[in-house]
Amino acid sequence: GRGSPPVYDRGALALTDADHAAFAARGVLPVWRFKLETEVPIVWHDGVRGDCHFDAGSLSDPVVRRVDGRWLYMLPSGGDDIDLGITDIVRGEDHVTNSAIQIQMFEALAAPVPRLAHLALLTGADAALSKRLGSEGVAVWRAAGIEPQAVAALLARPGTALPVEPVATLADLLPGFALASFGRAPARFDPDDLATLSARALHVLPFAAVRDRLPAAMTEAGWLAVRSNLATLDQAADWQAVIDGPVVTAVDAEDRDFLALAADRLHALDWGPDIWARWIGVLKADTGRKGRGLFQPLRRALTGRAHGPEMAALLPLIGRDAALARLRVTGPAAV
Repeated sequence: GRGSPPVYDRGALALTDADHAAFAARGVLPVWRFKLETEVPIVWHDGVRGDCHFDAGSLSDPVVRRVDGRWLYMLPSGGDDIDLGITDIVRGEDHVTNSAIQIQMFEALAAPVPRLAHLALLTGADAALSKRLGSEGVAVWRAAGIEPQAVAALLARPGTALPVEPVATLADLLPGFALASFGRAPARFDPDDLATLSARALHVLPFAAVRDRLPAAMTEAGWLAVRSNLATLDQAADWQAVIDGPVVTAVDAEDRDFLALAADRLHALDWGPDIWARWIGVLKADTGRKGRGLFQPLRRALTGRAHGPEMAALLPLIGRDAALARLRVTGPAAV
């Protein structure tokens, strides 16, 4: 009908041997098609869409092999699924028609039809994402330092009422996961949201999960100290460099006497895990400083930075001798 896609009329089935010979003489080679059964509808229960019905008569017999002998995707893909014992196929909604055709291929090969589910497409700010247009994908995200758990967490919740939360393992996604809860409306994808989710995923990862990807010198205590300040895992190396030193100490002129006093007070204290809290208590009492006036000069002298992980966790990692040396170095004014 008008507006419907053209359907192959199976004219080649009426060709005679003479017709085939004539085409061959002119160098016209045949393609191979899969002959659909058009008498009965194609029916399946979709994990996302629910009950689906397709009129096979509205579909063209798909080409499965080109004139040069190369196979197209659909039949070999189904053969692989059978060979590998695939039980569930989850794909994009743009493949619904392909799935209908492949159901008949499975049946023709006397193979069980896998359970099918078709997810709504992700959309960008302006339009649907398309891999053919070079949209972002797993390879790009991996290169950008996006954590695999963040991608999994995002894809496990599109169009559902469940919040997208960072997870440490795939098993954490199982509670509440159900394809039937996925919405059919396109879900919006924002790369910035993925980057934020990836950072949040890092913040909950245990040391054992990242040990092999961290600098060799980083301990579990170091990881727990810095992970909440990371946007990507490679930034852990920057903080390990701060811990190991040396650092470029940035000190305002008016803070130099304070830092010299701070070094003397630190030198007089017994070292221990709570050294930061005890040291700060002494400095508050001796100088009357508080807030930024107290903390910022110490942070900049010890780390060379104005922001970062909790100093209570960093100072024991830096160590007594290194901390004293950094406090007693007078460098350029902080920017």
